[in-house]
Amino acid sequence: MSTQRKLLVTSALPYANGNIHLGHMVEHIQTDVWVRFQKMRGHECYYVCADDTHGTPVMLAAQKKGISPEDMIAQVREDHLADFTGFGIGYDNYYTTHSEENRELSAEIYQALKANGKIVSRTIEQLFDPEKQMFLPDRFVKGECPSCHAQDQYGDNCEVCGTTYAPTDLINPYSAISGATPVLKESEHFFFKLGDCIDYLQEWTAGSTTLADGRVQPHLQPEALNKMKEWLVPDENGEGGLSDWDISRDAPYFGFEIPDAPGKYFYVWLDAPVGYMASFKNLCDRIGIDFDEFFKADSQTELYHFIGKDILYFHALFWPAMLKFSGHRAPTGVFAHGFLTVDGQKMSKSRGTFITAGSYLEQKLNPEWMRYYIAAKLGSRIEDIDLNLQDFIARVNSDLVGKYVNIAARASGFIAKRFEGRLKDVSHSALLAQLAAQSETIAADYENREYARALRDIMALADAVNEYVDANKPWDLAKQEGQDARLHEVCSELINAFKTLSVYLAPVLPQVAEQAAGFLNLPQLAWADAEKHLSDGHSINKYQHLMQRVEQQQVDNLIEANKQSIAAAEAAPAADTSKFAPVAEQASFDDFMKIDMRVAKVLNCEAVEGSTKLLKFDLDFGFEQRVIFSGIAASYPSPAELNGRMVIAVANFAPRKMAKFGVSEGMILSAATADGKLKLLDVDAGAAPGDKVG
Repeated sequence: MSTQRKLLVTSALPYANGNIHLGHMVEHIQTDVWVRFQKMRGHECYYVCADDTHGTPVMLAAQKKGISPEDMIAQVREDHLADFTGFGIGYDNYYTTHSEENRELSAEIYQALKANGKIVSRTIEQLFDPEKQMFLPDRFVKGECPSCHAQDQYGDNCEVCGTTYAPTDLINPYSAISGATPVLKESEHFFFKLGDCIDYLQEWTAGSTTLADGRVQPHLQPEALNKMKEWLVPDENGEGGLSDWDISRDAPYFGFEIPDAPGKYFYVWLDAPVGYMASFKNLCDRIGIDFDEFFKADSQTELYHFIGKDILYFHALFWPAMLKFSGHRAPTGVFAHGFLTVDGQKMSKSRGTFITAGSYLEQKLNPEWMRYYIAAKLGSRIEDIDLNLQDFIARVNSDLVGKYVNIAARASGFIAKRFEGRLKDVSHSALLAQLAAQSETIAADYENREYARALRDIMALADAVNEYVDANKPWDLAKQEGQDARLHEVCSELINAFKTLSVYLAPVLPQVAEQAAGFLNLPQLAWADAEKHLSDGHSINKYQHLMQRVEQQQVDNLIEANKQSIAAAEAAPAADTSKFAPVAEQASFDDFMKIDMRVAKVLNCEAVEGSTKLLKFDLDFGFEQRVIFSGIAASYPSPAELNGRMVIAVANFAPRKMAKFGVSEGMILSAATADGKLKLLDVDAGAAPGDKVG
C-alpha cells in the first residue's frame, strides 16, 4: 500500500449553452475512473467540476429564450448534472462559475496579479455593433477572409484557408448578432502580462513534482510539452511567443464586473478556471476541508486537471501563471486527451452519430457499457479515440457478459443449491494467486491512466479463469458421486476469482461493482480486497444477473433518436442563385498569369493536433517538397486516404505563419459545394508533380 495522498481532481467545465454529448463523456469518464481508483486505494481524493456560465453566447442564448441568464444556466446545470450522474460520474461537488465564491476568488486573484505588476490597462480599438450597442467578441464578427476571400468567416480565423487575423482585418465585416456593419470604437481594456511570465512557464511546463510516495509526476505529457515549446518561443521571424492576454470585456456582458472598473467585466476564460477553486471552496465550506491547504503556494497536496487537447493553451500557460503570480500553487499535472470520432468520422447530426448523453440514457442503454468501451480505448497519450458501434457491441458482449459476469453465473448456483450459499477455504489456490499477483501492475496502469492496458490485462485474467472453468467442468463434477468436495472447492475458487476481477473493474464499472459486493455479502470493494480470500464458511447472497447483452436494435434505435429530421430540409423552398458566392471583380489576363499553379503529389496527409479544421499536407512538387496547411478537415475525416493523390496548388504564394501550427508554403485548390463542403480539384491521368496548370 502506498503512502496516503491528498488529491484534488477536476474535469474541464462544460459550457452552459449546449447538451452533453459522448465527446464530453470521454473526459469525465477518464477522470472518474482515476478518482474512483484513488479512493479505492485509500487516498483522500476530491473530484469537483462546474458549469462554465459566463460570456456573450450565454447572454444572447438567454435573450433568445426570453429568460434571464441566471434562469437559463440554472436549468442547464440540472440537465448537465443529470446526464453526468446518469453515466456514474461521482463528483464530490458539481457547481457553477456564477457563484459568490467564484466572484470573490476571481477578484482576489485579479487584485493580487495587479499588485504584482502583472496587470496593465490600454486603450484599444474594437468593432462595435451600432444597433445592439455592444462591442463584438471575435466570434460574433463575420466577413470576407482577407487572405483567401472566402465569405462568412469568423473574426478570429478563416475556416477555409486557416489564416488567423484580427476581426478588424475582415473585408466587409458584419455583426453576427444584428447583421449591422460594425464601427471601430475605442475602449479601455485590461491585460495580463503573460509575456513577463515566460521564465516561470518554461520552467513549469518542462518541470515535474516529486510526490509523497517518491514518484515523479511530470506537469505535462510529452506531446503537450512539445506544443508548449512551440508556443513559448518566437520563431526565426519573431512570430509566436507569449503576448499580453486581454482579460476584460465591455458591457453588456454576462459575467463578473472587474473591481473598481464599472462597465468592465472579466473575460470568461479568466473566471472559468477559477471556477475549479470556487467549486472546491463550496465543498470545503460544506464539509469542513481546509481550502488553503490545497491552494497555498507551498501546498503539499496534489492538483490535477483532466482536459481536452483543444484547451491546453489556457490550462498549461494562462492558468499556471495566474496561480503562481497571485500567490497560489500551480497544478501537479495537466492531463489532456484527444477527440472522439464515431465510426471513424467526426460526430454527425445528420448521420445520427452526434450522440447526446441524454439520448443514450433515454434509450435505456446501460451507461456502464459505454464507460467500459471508452476506458478500453484510453491511454496516457493525447490521441483521438474512435467509437466503432459494431466493435462496441462485440467488445461489451464478449468481455463483460461472456468473460466476466458469466463467471459468477456459472458458479453461484452450485454454491447456493449444494452448499447452503457458503464458501470453502481456498487460500491455497494457484489460480487466485495468479490473479492477486497482478494487483500492483494493474494499479500502476490505472495510476498512469493506461486504462486500455489495464483492461486488456484484466480480461486476460478473466480468460484464465474461464479456462479453469472449462478444465474443471463444475457441471460434470455435480453429476459425479463423491466429487462434492472438489465441486465446492472449484466453485469457491471461481467466486473468489470473480471478487478479484470485480475489484479490478470497479473504477470503470462502479454500479456493477456495488451489485457484485452485495452478491458477495461485502460492504464494499476496496483495492486491498484483490489479494484477500473470502473466509471458510463465508456466506454469499443469491445471484442476480449483473449485465445484459447489447442488442443491435438498441444501437439502431440510438442512432435513429439522434438523427435530425430530413423531412424539414426536403420541404424547404429551393435555394436561389444566392447560394453561390458572388463573382469577384474583373481581373486581367496579366493578373491571372501571376498565379503559378502546379500539380503536386500528396506524400502524407494528417490531421493537425489542436485544430478541428486544418489538415497538414506533405507535397511533392517534383522540383521540391513543401508543407501546406488546408482548412478542409471537415470534408476529409480520414486524411490518410488522400495519400498518393494528385492535387493542384498555388506555388508562388509567400509562406504564411499558421498560428501555432507551423508555416504553410502555398495553397491547395478546392471547390466549395452548395452545402459548404470543400472538394479537392482533380487532375487528369498522366499529370506529374511539377506540371504547370493554366
